[in-house]
Amino acid sequence: MSQPQQHAQRSVVVTGAAAGIGRAVATRFHAAGYLVGAYDVDAPGLATLAGELDGIVTGELDVRDATAWEQRLAELTERTGGTLDVLVNNAGILRSGPFASIPLADQQRIVDVNVKGVLNGCHVAYPYLRATPGAHVVNLASASAIYGQPELATYSATKFAVRGLTEALDLEWAADDITVRAVWPLFVQTAMTTGMDIASTRSLGIRLTADDVAREVLDVVGPHRLPQPVHRAVGTQAKVLMASSGLAPAWVLRRINGRIAGGHR
Repeated sequence: MSQPQQHAQRSVVVTGAAAGIGRAVATRFHAAGYLVGAYDVDAPGLATLAGELDGIVTGELDVRDATAWEQRLAELTERTGGTLDVLVNNAGILRSGPFASIPLADQQRIVDVNVKGVLNGCHVAYPYLRATPGAHVVNLASASAIYGQPELATYSATKFAVRGLTEALDLEWAADDITVRAVWPLFVQTAMTTGMDIASTRSLGIRLTADDVAREVLDVVGPHRLPQPVHRAVGTQAKVLMASSGLAPAWVLRRINGRIAGGHR
């Protein structure tokens, strides 16, 4: 009698993997036995990551570039027989401060990276995810997608877009056995928040680490006996804010967020 074929090594693509949350996510998945495809525009950061994690696949990727997405995923899936278990859309950028004081070009770049990057990743990865039983997409959203945040207006708007795309694709791709989830941290101790001084950070602090978020991302794709929510808050503060958003009327949410943001009415 022939022996049953062994299940191939699970695979994950992580964008923005050279530093911060992405690096922590890549490290967590590597420790869990995944073949990790780690991608970023930061080539030196990827080189040091490859030196730390044996056997990972790295490559430069500007998530705004759909052709680059196609190349990187084709390279990785050559090793997996055309399958992809997990896509983690983590790459993102942020500018904080009054909306009118941030140059328009900078704000457009935030939209391009944070929204177009996720659109590109989901669209290009879809055939590989569809070919993989029980595939997952995890999008990095933010607690700023609960209610639009002063001094983070464009960043907040991009995370609302990620929220909507996540909800839509989770319904649309269910027939393909693809689960789509969003992870919602508050402020995280990474280079992106270094030196950030806005009313929200003064009110709430920056309490989460990159590994706090990475643990949640890995857990999202793990086996669960019960159905899991589409959105998962990370940390006590975000969980309280998310729970409040489901119970409080809109005017109360506005008041709460106004107070957090330093008295904006």
